[in-house]
Amino acid sequence: MGRLSTGLSTSRLANVAARAIAEAFVRYREEFDRITRRARLRFERRDWQGAVADAVERLELYGAVIDQIERDVRRALGDRIGDRLLWSGMKAVYSGLIEGWQDRELAETFFNSVTRRVFATVGVDPDIEFVDADFEVPPPGRGDGVWRTYRWSGDPAGLILDVLLDAWPRGRFDDAVRDAALAAGRVTRHLRRLGGSAQAIDRAEVLAAPFFRRKGAYLVGRLLPPGRPVPFVLALLNGPRGIVVDALLMDEDDVSILFSFTRSHFHVDVGPPHEVVRFLSSLMPKKRVAELYISIGFHKHGKTELYRDLLHHLRSTDERFELARGTPGLVMVVFTMPGYDVVFKVIRDRVPGTKTVTRGEVMRKYRLVFRHDRAGRLVEAQEFEHLRFDRHRFAPQLLAELRREAARTVAEDEDAVVVHHAYVERRVTPLDLYLQGASPEAARKAVVDFGQAIKDLAATNIFPGDLLPRNFGLTRHGRVVCYDYDELSLLTEFNFRAMPVPGTADEDLADEAWYGVGPRDVFPEEFPRFVALPPPLLEVLREAHGELFEPAYWLEMQARVGSGEIMDIFPYHPTRRLRGGP
Repeated sequence: MGRLSTGLSTSRLANVAARAIAEAFVRYREEFDRITRRARLRFERRDWQGAVADAVERLELYGAVIDQIERDVRRALGDRIGDRLLWSGMKAVYSGLIEGWQDRELAETFFNSVTRRVFATVGVDPDIEFVDADFEVPPPGRGDGVWRTYRWSGDPAGLILDVLLDAWPRGRFDDAVRDAALAAGRVTRHLRRLGGSAQAIDRAEVLAAPFFRRKGAYLVGRLLPPGRPVPFVLALLNGPRGIVVDALLMDEDDVSILFSFTRSHFHVDVGPPHEVVRFLSSLMPKKRVAELYISIGFHKHGKTELYRDLLHHLRSTDERFELARGTPGLVMVVFTMPGYDVVFKVIRDRVPGTKTVTRGEVMRKYRLVFRHDRAGRLVEAQEFEHLRFDRHRFAPQLLAELRREAARTVAEDEDAVVVHHAYVERRVTPLDLYLQGASPEAARKAVVDFGQAIKDLAATNIFPGDLLPRNFGLTRHGRVVCYDYDELSLLTEFNFRAMPVPGTADEDLADEAWYGVGPRDVFPEEFPRFVALPPPLLEVLREAHGELFEPAYWLEMQARVGSGEIMDIFPYHPTRRLRGGP
């Protein structure tokens, strides 16, 4: 698309530019699907490094395509690039072009991405972007091509075997008949606990393509007794002897954890996206639509849905933004609304001298988390720019804090507050606050999972840097996750050392280190001093995960990560597993 602004009418120019954006979206979706389809082959060949590489490639795809179409449109429109009347016409033409597309909601978000690049719109502008979708979600269909239906004959083992063999031929499995029987026993026992029986099931519906992530594949479905659907998810692993059913998930919380906002996105080759999301919503009705779109790789549209959800909340309540509970961060000002479970994080203008991180470095840390395998332990953050809110929705204490600490990022006038840059995350309960009010047993359980969270991050080449409990939090499912990233780095960038042995009495009694310490040197033996846990809970951590305090553990993890090993991290509780795994 060459330079077109000279000599073309506004309507003609709008047609050409809108078609170019639509064609760019089609190219994006084709490449997205091509990468996604590779997941099946990666799983079958046990090519785990390739699967991780594909995840990064697909994450970076959207930005690369938007960069290119932005350049093309700027070149084509020339000095009319900022003509809002022209862009209004482009939006109308584009809306007509994508009418009837099965992924129209994604196409609308794609157009918005281009306009916001060009205009850096403060708030929203319904004349040139899709604020409330023009796309009207059709009523639920029969699932043609999206899910398969299995009639219930009272034989859960036979049904499960059919589900497995529809996904892969028998020869791909270690022993599909054995696994179907094991899973069937779990199904029967679970239905009894719900107060029903297998005979009450009418049918099962299973999404037609497996969900892939890291080393796992998942067949996601639902059993349909009278009343609410019962989740039915078969978790598969591919071992040396073939595919096995490793776990069965039939509890809403288990499935929600599988699709958590702390996990990397699935690769699943099935559509239309809104039908898949609607199916998943029937299994996890408490989970936001935004998170479900993000979970299947459409993070930009998930961000759009999150923003729409926020606007809906603001219209339906009179709640005000206020400072979030917890120890104030040295790098971020964090605020929230009491009845809305997300937080907004704004980088402070000045970072205290105790921190050496810069604004640019903080943004790079968040970019690292976005691209990295989050292992169920890192909260995904959505990056927003130029958010505009009514000024009266901000508590006076919060406004004062933003004026004092973030004036470069947050502007205000008599009517509005504009947040020019923020990270939006799901709100979790800070671990330090949780431990203060938890029962002894709950506190012990949280501390054990705190140690496991550190290990899970290490297994994916991440070291949080700062191990203070205030940088970690608990999800509503009681899982410990990390949400503070200003000290986070790759595990392989650190030098884990043993504490030197003093050679003299003066060295032994010295107030300061008598030995050289580099900027990336870490002494695990000193961790007990820095985790800031009460002695009884520190002992719990030592008993459960004492190796965290030894350099040998960290050196071994560095070696395994450096060798390219993709370590097992199961997104479900061990009790959900049918056996010990392959």
